[in-house]
Amino acid sequence: MAASNALLEQLHEIVGKELLARIETGEAKASDFAQAIKFLSDNGIEAVATADNALSQIEGALKDRLPFTNEDTHLSH
Repeated sequence: MAASNALLEQLHEIVGKELLARIETGEAKASDFAQAIKFLSDNGIEAVATADNALSQIEGALKDRLPFTNEDTHLSH
């Protein structure tokens, strides 16, 4: 017998809240972040860096610290 929509919705909410709680408290491990990213992706949530949001600041800071250039478009085999 398939689970009811109400049960699935409740489970979905609990999983989301648990992932968020781990991240907010600093207890999250790399695997928790990976699961959170997959959870967001599976639910059609995407982040886009714009001039006025924090993601663009993070993106800029990462670009400044990474040893890559725009010319590094593929990996050598």
